Amino acid sequence: MGGATVLAPMVLGTATASADGMNWDAVAACESGGNWAINTGNGYYGGLQFTLGTWRANGGSGSPHLASRDEQIRVAENVLRSQGRGAWPVCGRRG
Repeated sequence: MGGATVLAPMVLGTATASADGMNWDAVAACESGGNWAINTGNGYYGGLQFTLGTWRANGGSGSPHLASRDEQIRVAENVLRSQGRGAWPVCGRRG
């Protein structure tokens, strides 16, 4: 009796979670509508709405809104380690 091999499709999510479970895509959706390249002129930049001071103090170079999503998340991980979820007072609870 021959058996059939069934392969189930693998679905990969696009959300990126940190080691402590922070969902950066959810934070960005809350902070910037998920626009990783946003610059509205309000002093906050990128998907996670960094100030330039926070960005640079946590390893970012250039401007956050010009950085890739992955680079913004890398810097956000540094911010999370030093400041906790409170760095994103409203949206950090959603991540």
